[in-house]
Amino acid sequence: MTTTEAGATHGYHKQKDEHLKRLRRIEGQIRGLQRMVDEDTYCIDILTQVSASTKALQSFALQLLEEHLRHCVADAAVKGGDEIDAKVDEATKAIGRLLRT
Repeated sequence: MTTTEAGATHGYHKQKDEHLKRLRRIEGQIRGLQRMVDEDTYCIDILTQVSASTKALQSFALQLLEEHLRHCVADAAVKGGDEIDAKVDEATKAIGRLLRT
């Protein structure tokens, strides 16, 4: 579900190439997990890799959240009105979802 306006620039726009590289590395970690299971790797070794993959995703999410706050929420604060309340509420819900994982 997206809540963007057509043609809007997102907070991660300037770092898009870096984010894509990071996500490709994470994708490689997940493929590594699949390979480990396929090769009957020891359970603890797989769990160690799961932990590393989870940490990588959490780190990515935190960076994306920071960019959202610095760009989208800050922009809404400048515009004022109901938009700032909506953006803060949106960010708060996103943080809540991240904390539940």
